[in-house]
Amino acid sequence: MASPDPIPPPAAPSPGSRGLRARLTLPVLAYCGTLMAVMQTIVVPLLPDLPRLTGASAGAVSWMVTAALLSGAVLTPVLGRAGDMYGKRRVLLLSFGLMAVGSVICAMTSHIGVLIAARTLQGAAFSVIPLAISILRDELPPQRRNAAVALMSSTVGVGAALGLPAAALVVQYANWHVMFWVTGLLGAVGVALIRWAAPESPERRAGRFDVPGALGLAAGLICLLLAVTQGGQWGWDSVPVLSLFLAAVVVLALWWRVQLRTPEPLVDLRLATRPRVGLSHVAALLTGFAFYANSLVTAQLVQAPEATGYGLGLDIFQTGLCLLPGGISMLLFSRLSARISDARGPRITLALGASVIATGYAVRIADSHELWTIMVGATVVAVGTTLAYSALPALILRAVPADQTASANGVNVLMRTVGQAASSAVVAAVLVHHTGLVGGLPVPTLHGYLLAFGVAGAVALAACAVALTIPGDAGSKGTRRARGRTRPVADGALEGA
Repeated sequence: MASPDPIPPPAAPSPGSRGLRARLTLPVLAYCGTLMAVMQTIVVPLLPDLPRLTGASAGAVSWMVTAALLSGAVLTPVLGRAGDMYGKRRVLLLSFGLMAVGSVICAMTSHIGVLIAARTLQGAAFSVIPLAISILRDELPPQRRNAAVALMSSTVGVGAALGLPAAALVVQYANWHVMFWVTGLLGAVGVALIRWAAPESPERRAGRFDVPGALGLAAGLICLLLAVTQGGQWGWDSVPVLSLFLAAVVVLALWWRVQLRTPEPLVDLRLATRPRVGLSHVAALLTGFAFYANSLVTAQLVQAPEATGYGLGLDIFQTGLCLLPGGISMLLFSRLSARISDARGPRITLALGASVIATGYAVRIADSHELWTIMVGATVVAVGTTLAYSALPALILRAVPADQTASANGVNVLMRTVGQAASSAVVAAVLVHHTGLVGGLPVPTLHGYLLAFGVAGAVALAACAVALTIPGDAGSKGTRRARGRTRPVADGALEGA
């Protein structure tokens, strides 16, 4: 369908009201990003009890996580493209509204099929971060963008760190539906705040929406992520998993070929394969892998029984508190990340962040017996993630035209999601193959956990190497500081411009 006519501008607000809204745009978008991350994690404390609460099998219950992951991976690049064409604020309202509706549905039912469908709706919220970052690019002056982008990127870790202990408290002391009523209400507040404080971007990309491209990408990603997420349960050499991998390769190869021949493709592959953009996507995949292993392994390690000789026997609430310093540090270090990007460029920030992640895993390998060293190592990884995650969208913003920022950042977030899914599968495989019996039950050994840390650290070093190969550009210097003043480089200094 053709791009709609521009929406008539609303009546001009008073100068004071307009100034207040402009000042609150970033806090409102950060609130939305944090709530989105909370929604990703709040079901984790519920998973052990959901079979009893819903009368469903453990395999069916696990789809409450898988469904959101699949829909998020599929919808993030699709909604990013729609945002570039039809208005980023409009699509942001849609995605956040679907998340709120999904919460209300979860609060009203215990039927596993309906719960899975509602979580599928909530997956649309994965697009909040790239859409919000694109709005900030359009609205903020160049000298403020790196700091704003860094703050938005940090909300992923902050929300995840807050969601786990908060959900654990609700599960422990209240009916589990209360958790979804609260998040549904907070989601409705977020929709109202977006309508009030977030301006509609003037940047639009003309043309028709590539429906066949969206369907092809969806089919390929579903096959790929189903194989990755379910391989541990179904068997990596099973017919369903191998068939899904084969189908993913065939479908995505055909999709790639068709996209190159489509006049108005869903994803501009020629732009996406330029070194500055393509290498940023590769770095996103590797960083997503390295980051996600931190939460997965730490949560299991500290909850392991004390009889193992290394486990601390913590409950899910205490586990959440262990991860909380990492989330807070992501918020605190976001401003430092922006300063490094302003001074040295986001490419250096990304490389530094990946190396810090590897350092955090080195700390974990050196000592994972004491609670304080576990928390220090996890926090160091979180700090590195802040640096890397804030640099990735900054790299994309400097390398693509203004009317493709949402779709390009959507693809970058997709690559992080694929990396996280791969991390989950690899960590599970490592721990399954390194188990011992404790009280007659198989439990991962400390060697298995340390090996998982080593794999994640090696992937982080690979991300650092990729970051250093990303070509520099005039925009990477962002602002030139001289005698206390800043002079922004024009946004038009893009590759190929």
